[in-house]
Amino acid sequence: MNIILFGPPGAGKGTQAQFIVKKYNYFQLSTGNILREEVKLKTALGVEIEKLISNGKFVSDETVNILLKQSITNLKFRDRIIFDGYPRNIKQANNLESILAEFDQTIGHIIFLNVSKDIIEKRIMGRMTCDKCNMTLNEFFNKEEIELHPCGKEFLKRRKDDNFDVVVARYETYMETTKPILDFYSKNANFTEIDGASQIEQINNKINDVLNVKGVDFRTSSYIKG
Repeated sequence: MNIILFGPPGAGKGTQAQFIVKKYNYFQLSTGNILREEVKLKTALGVEIEKLISNGKFVSDETVNILLKQSITNLKFRDRIIFDGYPRNIKQANNLESILAEFDQTIGHIIFLNVSKDIIEKRIMGRMTCDKCNMTLNEFFNKEEIELHPCGKEFLKRRKDDNFDVVVARYETYMETTKPILDFYSKNANFTEIDGASQIEQINNKINDVLNVKGVDFRTSSYIKG
């Protein structure tokens, strides 16, 4: 069964998804990373995506759906996907259900990491990602790790969209577009809300409790790049 992992930008969805991948042998599908991969390829679609992301906006459903279906229909990832940050609205949810049903797949677990805007601002404003190993650190919470980073501090870069105005815009856009989908999924018996302001390990333990109770099994895993 597949997993949906929700939370506003900066809630730690990517970090928790990585824990699930390692422990339960799932595949992580982050729409953000899929979009950034397209930007790196410098395609016409990638250029348009970069403009939207830099202004704190979400790309169109049509664009996301095109890239998403390529991964869902890959037999290697069948019923072993963590949807990291998707769907963001009712239309995307209906599209996801349609694609999954078409290929006889299901959603078994829906987890929401709830975090306030104040915490999100600090997490995102301090976020740095390594260009070599893709590790993400925070200047407010990982000072020692940054100093001792094995790749060297010079490889730690901030994302272009990590500035105050963009953070506020992304959070407000999230609240406007994603709140309805959370209300929709919260009625599902497999929906769980977790305090995303807790320490990473505490959040991870709560997720483990949910998945262990619901019987996640073990297979080979990977990260879906696109």
